[in-house]
Formats: sequence, C-alpha cells, structure tokens
Amino acid sequence: MKQRLPSLNALRAFEAGGRHLSFTKAAVELHVTPAAVGHQVKALEQDLGVRLFQRLNRTLVLTEAGRALLPGLEDIFYQLAVVIEEFKRRDADRPLTVSLPPSLTAKWLLPRLERFRQLHPEIDVRIDATNEVVDLIRGGVDIGLRYGSGDYPGLRVDCLMSEEVFPVCSPRLLEGRHPLCVPDDLRWHTLLHADYPPQNDYWPDWSMWLTTAGVKDVNASRGLRFNRTALSLQAAIEGQGVALGSRVLAGGDLKAGRLVRPFELSMPVGFAYYMVCAEARSEEPRVAAFREWIIAEAGAS
Repeated sequence: MKQRLPSLNALRAFEAGGRHLSFTKAAVELHVTPAAVGHQVKALEQDLGVRLFQRLNRTLVLTEAGRALLPGLEDIFYQLAVVIEEFKRRDADRPLTVSLPPSLTAKWLLPRLERFRQLHPEIDVRIDATNEVVDLIRGGVDIGLRYGSGDYPGLRVDCLMSEEVFPVCSPRLLEGRHPLCVPDDLRWHTLLHADYPPQNDYWPDWSMWLTTAGVKDVNASRGLRFNRTALSLQAAIEGQGVALGSRVLAGGDLKAGRLVRPFELSMPVGFAYYMVCAEARSEEPRVAAFREWIIAEAGAS
C-alpha cells in the first residue's frame, strides 16, 4: 500500500524557507510570493500536525520539529536536482545527429562543417547521409535538411536556400576541338545525368533544359548516368562531360574554378532546402545552436 506523502510544493516551500530562514528569500528562489510560501508551509504543518517555524522578535526560526525535518529534505531535493540535471544532459553524451541527402552532405555541408565545430567544440555531430525521409520525432535523429515544399506538419521548419539548375563543366571544355560556346555545341559532348530524388517535376532534367534552350538536335537520354548529383558533378570536374548543376550543390566548385557555367540560361526550381526538427526539441541548446549556425551559412552562400 502506498504511503500518502505531503504536497511536493509544500515540502519545497518549507525546505527553501528553512534554508534561508526567510519566506521572502524563499519566494524569490521559487518565483512565488512570500504569502504563497507561508500558505504552503501552513498546509504542511497541518498535514504533519506539528509547527515547523516560529517567529522570535520578527526573526523566523525553526522549531525542534523543523530542525529535524530540514536536513533530510535538503538532501532529497539536492539528489532530485542531480537526477534532473543528469536527465537534461542525457543528449549531451551522444552526438547531434543530422540527416540530409548525400550530395548535399558532400557538396555543401561538409565544406562548412568545420566552422560549426570551431564555434561549438562541445557539440559532437553525426552525419546521416541518406535520401530517406527519417522520423524526426521518434527516429533518434535531431535535425533534418530536406529538399521540398516546406510543408512538414508537426515539425519546426526553417527555410534555408532556394535553387536553380544550369549546365556546368570543366573549364577545359571551353577549349579544344569543340569548345562549348552555345547550347547547340552540346551535341559534341557527353551529357551527365543524376538519376535519384529529387529528380522529378520540380527538378529540371536535361530534356527540360534543352527544350527551354531551344536545342533540338541533342538526344537528352544519352550519356553517363549516376545515382548521386555529387558523382555527376565530379565527372564534370574530371572533364568527362557536362552536368546539370545547381546553385547550392555546384556553388563551391564554381567558386573554386573547378567548374564553370558555359551558358547563362538557368531554370528555377519550385522547391527549396529546409531545416526541420521536432517542435518539442527546437529550443534545445544543441539544436538551436546548429539552427542559428546553418541559417547564417545558408544566407552567406
């Protein structure tokens, strides 16, 4: 049979009041009024059937019963505080897990991740590079970077970057026997394809780009095919053909001169990249720190 215990609030009010020997100071600590502390203490005295405090010359002192009760409660509340602190730090003992597509990992996040580690050396990070849409509420993943519409019910959603798609190639392909000068010159070069999500109606493929460019004599289905955009971009860097790159995924290689844009025409993409996390965990210090950092990085890129 369970033993009935006094109110936790009443016990906490007595412990704080007894430790400070002041209802006013106890009230400040507990974020209540002195009258509320006095009410809780009176309720505890009635529950226990003893007086715990008395006033002598306007000074609050413990009775014999109060002096007997206080040390045990101080120890209990200290142990409770230790348990709660350990519970709050339970996630600090495991890495912050971030899930995102492999190509976004390789071409955008990894070149920047060291800056986060320099800002927050106390936070270990685990990268889960996958195209799978993971469960951010029950799946053990803290943060997701997703390409989509931004409609993710039940999650905290922050827009990071919009996209546009355009051909990219090695600077070497601008020279030689068949230099890339106009879109029709693509007939002399290999098209590099990335056959993986998000290749869909919201992500232009070669057929869509060539139609927009008015090119009719290039077979959009021919060429080398890869299951990752990062691989098609690497093939382009190696001079093996022309890939469809994007502002986000090819930006680093364009800035470094490993890739160039042979043509100005680009196609906007209807979707964007978002950071998502469970709403209930969105203000946890590690998650908030990563969100603040990645939003700043996205804005700078």
